Amino acid sequence: MNTIVKFALRVVVLAVIIYVVTRLVSGISVDTAGGRYGEAGTYLWVALLFAVVNSVVGPVIRLLSLPFVVVTLGLFLLVVNAALLGLTAALSDRFSVDGFVPAVLGGFLIAVFSWIAELLLPLKVRG
Repeated sequence: MNTIVKFALRVVVLAVIIYVVTRLVSGISVDTAGGRYGEAGTYLWVALLFAVVNSVVGPVIRLLSLPFVVVTLGLFLLVVNAALLGLTAALSDRFSVDGFVPAVLGGFLIAVFSWIAELLLPLKVRG
């Protein structure tokens, strides 16, 4: 599979994961009412936005927080994931995260479900 197809497939899988997380975590929601792309399109948009934020801003934040990650034996990555989720919510008017605890729980679930999806599907994008 070429890189664009794999990236698109990753975004679709991430949209499904975000849908599941919005159903499991109260405090994380996607507003699909009145959207011109429908419910699926809105989840795809949020997933694409989260993928871009995670790809562009994520490495910088992880690098800057490396001392905290080492001291906490990796647990600070939960805070980093929560920050990336919160940043995505700040950039989108359709996605909202209501507080720190839902952000941490949502970031954790997205990380776990993404890890499971990578084990089950060959979605690694290699240049």
